[in-house]
Amino acid sequence: MYKLLPFLLEDYKRSSHITTQEVSVLERFSQLLKEKPDCFGRQPGGHITASAWIINPRNNAALLTHHKKLNKWLQLGGHCDDNPDVTSGAVREAQEESGIEHFSFVISGIFDIDIHAIPNACEYHYDVRFLLKPNHGNFLVSSESHNLAWVPYAKIEEFTQEESVIRMNKKYREKFI
Repeated sequence: MYKLLPFLLEDYKRSSHITTQEVSVLERFSQLLKEKPDCFGRQPGGHITASAWIINPRNNAALLTHHKKLNKWLQLGGHCDDNPDVTSGAVREAQEESGIEHFSFVISGIFDIDIHAIPNACEYHYDVRFLLKPNHGNFLVSSESHNLAWVPYAKIEEFTQEESVIRMNKKYREKFI
């Protein structure tokens, strides 16, 4: 499974979903994979994480979490826990954080990538994001969140100013609506 992520990243590099901002991020991902083959755990300095941009069944809102530790509205996701299968990691995190059991991949590959600092913790998350859609819109708030909300695409920036969340929202709206 470890060898899957480089292929996913290579496919993403050629996809229509990558932004110019993400091209330089791809180089840092490749460097991490070469230098730290165990980067799917919680190694200090930085490691791979998996997240999901989750759209509702009516296709008019994205599911955001008010993250308890970071106190920010973000996409759902988290650590891979030594599992190099980032696709299953993204689904597992979406299930754990939302209580929703069944998700479908809207596209077969990566939807977005980002590297962001996590102060006083892991240093950096090298986040691989997938585009998911649940079979229903009913969720449960997990212990990792203050709250969850289906946020209409036009109102995302009222909830968060996180650049990568805004980028995913813009990307989704331009390509899928």
